[in-house]
Amino acid sequence: DRQTRTFVAMAFQQRIVDLAEVRDVLARLPRVRRAGLIAATATDADGGAHSLGELDFLALSRAAGLPEPTLQKRRRDASGRTRYLDVLYEQYGVQVEIDGAHHLDARQAWADMRRQNDLFIRGERVLRFPAWLVRERPGEVIAQVRAALIAAGWRPGR
Repeated sequence: DRQTRTFVAMAFQQRIVDLAEVRDVLARLPRVRRAGLIAATATDADGGAHSLGELDFLALSRAAGLPEPTLQKRRRDASGRTRYLDVLYEQYGVQVEIDGAHHLDARQAWADMRRQNDLFIRGERVLRFPAWLVRERPGEVIAQVRAALIAAGWRPGR
């Protein structure tokens, strides 16, 4: 299932397919294995969850009853380049970045830190989690996101 979700997310990330195409293929092949999983993953990927870590986080967020976030929100960084925020709880100004293995490269890590520093200077809340933590210690991740949302004014159950 994880491999299936990864392939679907990658196809959307690389803009190889769109949601209408996936739905069309699934309609023409009603007996395809994992059709429900493919359809659900395609819907989330179409909404911006472009990696397995982001798909995992979205599922956790929903299961925890957190507000529905915006995924892959476009913004300009301090140098004017277009960037995409992995997860943004817009109403509360809380951002979540899910870092895959490539973020461990020293140059990439510094670029990530510099962008995060720019956001902090502007007063934005940014939480970063490695993808493995989302998968292996989801309670810890959700506890921090919940705390950030509450600090930003969210009230659970409303």
